[in-house]
Amino acid sequence: MSVVKQFPVEKEFEKNPDISPEDIRKLREWLKTQPHLPGEHITDLDLVCIYFCCDNSAEVSKQVLDLHFTIRTLFTQLFKDREVNEIMVKTLKIGLPTPLPMPMVNGYRAFYCSLLDGDTKYFVLSDVIRVVMMVFDLWQYEEGTWPGFVLIIDMDLVSMGHLSKLDLLTVRQVLYFLQECMLVKLKEVHFLNAPSFMDKVMMLLKPFMKKSLLDIINIHESGSESVYKFIPKASLPKESGGEFKSRIAIRDDIIRRLQENKEFYVEENKKRVNETLRPNGKKKTVEELFGIQGSFKKLDID
Repeated sequence: MSVVKQFPVEKEFEKNPDISPEDIRKLREWLKTQPHLPGEHITDLDLVCIYFCCDNSAEVSKQVLDLHFTIRTLFTQLFKDREVNEIMVKTLKIGLPTPLPMPMVNGYRAFYCSLLDGDTKYFVLSDVIRVVMMVFDLWQYEEGTWPGFVLIIDMDLVSMGHLSKLDLLTVRQVLYFLQECMLVKLKEVHFLNAPSFMDKVMMLLKPFMKKSLLDIINIHESGSESVYKFIPKASLPKESGGEFKSRIAIRDDIIRRLQENKEFYVEENKKRVNETLRPNGKKKTVEELFGIQGSFKKLDID
């Protein structure tokens, strides 16, 4: 492992011949008219990823670009002042976020998440999601666009106690980001080793999910081989019935990868919005997005 290099923009134009340098130049010119956005830190690769996931629509791209970096500014628990430190390493001893090493059956790329420690006293959702996004961002920086993105969540160590520790503000923020402005074409979501209380999990999530997301969710019971219609067995960790490395070995690789790329996060932290410079003078807030005041309390589940 070593310092990750940004995926070359020229190769993006080869991957996606329906996107041209002129498309990105026009988006860059518009960006210069938006003083609140961190244009000097937004790369052409960022712009290609935005344009690609917006199906090459310039107008939609402008909206998503603004929202994407606004959310990274407003959702401070998930994105503010990220760095590779001991808190991050500690969190990676609780949960594992990792790209899978090979494409899915349909050619999409997948991101796998599981717990490594089932003890609920160590579990803080916002800390886990913060590290998930750190790993994801470095992966996208290295690989650029994908024809489709698949999210895989292994539930084998999840208990009812974990659900009772979820704060709904974080749940809502994660699902909002995923559905509205994460720079991917989300094609599938898979829950592996679904527990007996999976219905309660879905009851918690459904209020914050659009039908389009609900329609692509696949739930696989423990021991089921239905997942292999979508996911190559060779790409999954051994603990999930796969043939790849163990979760701990993957975790150690991820820690080394992040430690060797500390500077990436120093630069990424600069991609934040200055609300005082927003052209219409109206600052964006979490309350405006969600129509709420303050944060949700922990959820009580019977």
